[in-house]
Amino acid sequence: MKKLIILNKKEGETPLEALEAFRKKNNEYKDQPMTYAGRLDPMASGLLVILAGEEAKNKQKYLNLSKEYEFEVLFGFATDTYDILGKITEVARQDLVKREDLEKKIKIALKDFVGTYTQAYPAYSSKTVGGKPLFDYAKHGLSVDLPVHQVTVQSLKFLGLRSISRKKLLETIEKRIEKVNGDFRQKEIIRAWKKNLEQGESLLRIANFKIKCGSGTYVRSIAHGLGGGVGVPALAFSIKRTKIGRFAII
Repeated sequence: MKKLIILNKKEGETPLEALEAFRKKNNEYKDQPMTYAGRLDPMASGLLVILAGEEAKNKQKYLNLSKEYEFEVLFGFATDTYDILGKITEVARQDLVKREDLEKKIKIALKDFVGTYTQAYPAYSSKTVGGKPLFDYAKHGLSVDLPVHQVTVQSLKFLGLRSISRKKLLETIEKRIEKVNGDFRQKEIIRAWKKNLEQGESLLRIANFKIKCGSGTYVRSIAHGLGGGVGVPALAFSIKRTKIGRFAII
């Protein structure tokens, strides 16, 4: 039995679902204590470190490792979760700026997200306040001051910009959200995306990035923040974790 397992979590799964799927396929882990080191949101995919047996006691050591992600940012919309699996909170009032102008603004804004700085926890996160996770407050419409923490981003690279039609975007979002199990407001969220995307011919922009960061950095928050930096609502369209410390997806 291995004490350290590297999984490639699928989009739509929770980390617990990925862990239990592995346990079900590998009977030798049936009665073993197991945990994951470093959460991934349901819409995120990629490297998930699983610890089994005695190694589960060393979880903190793995949580402190640096991480690398490849992620996409959709401009034109913001949501309460900072990704596509959230209620739309803001929509660009007019067609997005020209592609060349958006690229310039992105490159300028990136400078504010590199280095060591204070980042607020997303309202939809598992950080606890008063013994309850933040997402529990958000889900029930309760107001709470979002705690902050210090994060370090070693590098953040802009890899390019692409365009997507509203029809194609809607098809992609529906297909991806349908992968998610459990109660994540899926029906309500898909209805809102349909309302906002079924009409209109203008193209939307998606930017690609690669980031190397310290433990605790929320990529969703960086995507949301980039929107503020360029003056256009934005969210994390996709996130893939490619590396944790020396562990990487091959």
